Amino acid sequence: MLLTLSELKNGEAARIESISGGHGLQSRLERLGLRPGLRVAKVSDFGPVVVSSSNGQVAIGKGLARHVNVMVDDFKVLLFGNPNVGKSVVFSRLTGLGTVSSNYAGTTVEFSKGAIWAEGKRMELIDVPGAYTLEATCTAEEVASDFCTRDKADLIINVVDATNLERNLYLTLQLLEKKIPLIVVLNKWDIARHKGININCDELSQRLGVRVIPVVAVTGEGLKQVMSAVAGGGRGEIKPPDFSSIDHQERWHIIGHISQEVQRITHKHPTILEKLEDASVRPFSGVLIALGVMVLSFTVIRLLGEGLIKYLMDPFFNNLYGPLVQKLVAFIPWPVIRHLLAGQTPEFMESFGALTTGVYIPLAIVLPYIVSFYLVLGVLEDIGYLPRLAVLLDRTMHRLGLHGYAALPLVLSCGCKVPGVLALRVLESRREKILALTLLLMAAPCLPQSAMMVSLLSGFGAGYVLLAFGVLIAVAVINSLFLNRILKGQSPEIIMEIPSYQMPHAGTLLRKTWLRVKSFLLEATPLIVLGVMAVNVLEMLGVIRLLGRLARPLVVSVLGLPREAVSVILFGFLRKDISISLLAPLSLSPKQAVIASVFLVLYLPCLATFFVAFREIGWRGIARVLALTLSWAVAVGFLMNLIWV
Repeated sequence: MLLTLSELKNGEAARIESISGGHGLQSRLERLGLRPGLRVAKVSDFGPVVVSSSNGQVAIGKGLARHVNVMVDDFKVLLFGNPNVGKSVVFSRLTGLGTVSSNYAGTTVEFSKGAIWAEGKRMELIDVPGAYTLEATCTAEEVASDFCTRDKADLIINVVDATNLERNLYLTLQLLEKKIPLIVVLNKWDIARHKGININCDELSQRLGVRVIPVVAVTGEGLKQVMSAVAGGGRGEIKPPDFSSIDHQERWHIIGHISQEVQRITHKHPTILEKLEDASVRPFSGVLIALGVMVLSFTVIRLLGEGLIKYLMDPFFNNLYGPLVQKLVAFIPWPVIRHLLAGQTPEFMESFGALTTGVYIPLAIVLPYIVSFYLVLGVLEDIGYLPRLAVLLDRTMHRLGLHGYAALPLVLSCGCKVPGVLALRVLESRREKILALTLLLMAAPCLPQSAMMVSLLSGFGAGYVLLAFGVLIAVAVINSLFLNRILKGQSPEIIMEIPSYQMPHAGTLLRKTWLRVKSFLLEATPLIVLGVMAVNVLEMLGVIRLLGRLARPLVVSVLGLPREAVSVILFGFLRKDISISLLAPLSLSPKQAVIASVFLVLYLPCLATFFVAFREIGWRGIARVLALTLSWAVAVGFLMNLIWV
């Protein structure tokens, strides 16, 4: 594990990997004997950082110590298991929130890693992507299989679902064949007992030839024994298993014998939770439950998101950040630079400055909904509801060229399109991503945008609100059916596990939310800032005014809207919900209000969504999708203006 000298614990040894901070610092440290390749041990950091080596002891200021990169010879522990066995809860319990999420080299598959301490020894714990088998059938299983080599692992913790022992043991036997020291952790021990499943851990341990520890990861029960076993592995007390390689059929034969010998199941009547699990996937009751879950979820998301904006972000930006930026930018003598950074007005949504609009959009407008969405999403994931929603929607989605799990980005986009676009990563093929992206851009106005549409159109009557949303859904469905026919490739069939309902673990939920929010901040925010700067430059060069003049015939003649609507439509690229609210002072007729609302939803995504989508599918993909949505927007607007008398 690569750390800085200041991050080492007292008494910990490491090898100097590199020295940053300039040639001057490198020369000074080399004169004291500290150079790349030298092994050092940290003695103290009460004042400066004191290290000892074969060249004696050296004291370095804490600030300078951060420039010395060292490599710790970590004891590597891999956390293996099937999906939905509670592996992430175990990982969160053992490492806390101090974890790093990375993409495995050459893939988009993420894994997490963190440090644990066992009897004073630092160990690196890696949460390997969930896999059912090491005989890879997907990218995640390829990554898991690649991790499972002796040079990448000193110890494996195999998390097994105690409620589904037989299926989980297939991966366990494959791991035993790798001859890497192994510990089996039987998670969900409490749920297994409630279901009448009794497992003889001593007998299972004897059959497998490794230690078996029952745990309840959600409460932390049994994890002390896991840490004790890991510490023993660090001391070399756990020997590699003596297990010969066997074929597929023999593996299942052995699993059947083990299950019969170590597991006893007593009949128990279904609990209320188990009855609810069954009701969640049945057509009638499942739809009612889904509607209830969606209404509750979006209510929580809206209240939490709006609350964060109203009581935290807006006061911060209006009272602290905004005045500070204006004062600092005032010291810059060049007007062009001042205009690029802060714009010409202190209003955040009108200035188009990189430090005003560019920062305000991702942090004050999008981030609150991102946080609230990912919190609710994490709860639904950890409870085990999302797979059931995918099952309910699979038949409908399949007709559109997608499988049920593609409903996840669509559901997310109903609140904010940015997390919806980021969720396209759950889809494996580019064809699926294109189909899902066009569907969510057309059929799923974000929550603030939907609220503004209802506010604008409800004054004319509820029928106009239903008409606008009905047109959007119809266009999205027709477009998806069209794309499903012309895009090469097959509609995928759904294959997924439906886990039991369970209580979410707060630590895992917070860690997962933080990693997703951090990903948005690192990936999307810089693109949004650059996008706002580009719009500002185009405004300064007069390109925006030229586009306004060019768009006037389209807006007035084709769509039948007043000339004042041109600027509103151009503004919609930056913020769609506000652009719809700006239609209110234009005294539109019901016909014009519906056409303008539908056009603003269809024609282009907002700036934040545009740059996130560009990152996910590239310039060519986003250009084709935008050309398609703009064509639909113009065609639908023209037809409505032509037909509606």
